[in-house]
Amino acid sequence: MGSGNWSTNVYDAAQSYNRASGRSAFHYDHVTKNSTPHSAWKAHVDLDPALAGIRESRDSDEHPLSLAVSVLFDVTGSMLRVPQTLQTKLPELFGLLLRKGYVQDPQIMFGAIGDATSDRVPLQVGQFESDNRMDDQLGNILLEGGGGGQKRESYELALYFMARHTSIDCHEKRGKRGYLFVIGDEMPYRKVRRSEVLEFIGDDIGEDIPIERILAELRRKFEVYYILPAGSSYVGDKEVLGEWKGLLGQHVIELDDPDGVCETIALTIGLAEDAIDLDEGLEHLRDVGADAQVANVSKALASYARSGGGVAVSGSLPGLGEGDGAGTTRL
Repeated sequence: MGSGNWSTNVYDAAQSYNRASGRSAFHYDHVTKNSTPHSAWKAHVDLDPALAGIRESRDSDEHPLSLAVSVLFDVTGSMLRVPQTLQTKLPELFGLLLRKGYVQDPQIMFGAIGDATSDRVPLQVGQFESDNRMDDQLGNILLEGGGGGQKRESYELALYFMARHTSIDCHEKRGKRGYLFVIGDEMPYRKVRRSEVLEFIGDDIGEDIPIERILAELRRKFEVYYILPAGSSYVGDKEVLGEWKGLLGQHVIELDDPDGVCETIALTIGLAEDAIDLDEGLEHLRDVGADAQVANVSKALASYARSGGGVAVSGSLPGLGEGDGAGTTRL
């Protein structure tokens, strides 16, 4: 996947059509909730992990230097504002990544995370796309709004899928990691459960997998970030932040205003790619009319910028040595 090019004109036309017709930007969610009993809710066929196989980000003549970018967000009760913000700010995300030259050929996948212990649809995963089909992905996400109420959601199930059901040319051809942003407000379960993987993805993994092990596997090909936005149930919670920081270190980002999530993702990638420093990125926000997010994004990324994140080359390719992601070469 990943053919075509993003068009803001096409996006604006779709938004205008939705407004004129009274159609929700999240049309699959709207139709499902108004026509189907909760017990029969299911993921859209295009986002069902049991039908997904391998999600691919591929080079092409059109996009010779593809870069896989994944954004998976919690859609339990307190987090429903995030997908709505992402949908309305897709032009800003692409404007920063492309027009400001952070990356040449981004291919973006969206997905959603719930709770496999209680939700009907605990995982939804789209395709890597370069064009306006990514907006269609968002429109097909079911905003279940559930959750189990125990301060944990099934982030680890999503990490498993990304580790074992993605194939990305930036890593396989160039030894360069893609990017995975998980947006949520709770902790993961401590292990990937065999029973849940079998039920929702269809793999028989033989035994449960500790989260540290699946995360190490995942970080061979993705830089993994966790964003905790304000307005969610556990914003600022020391237990939640402590657990994620123990797993991801400086890749945990606290965001005071969830409306800045697209700008934060774009500048994080720009910093990691060494395309900008933080001051340059904040000036770019002003250039694209996102002045209201300058202070928010500056605060969110100050620590990460000081840590000096840079482009990472995985150690898992032939000739680069083996590793679990800890022994990373930064360019």
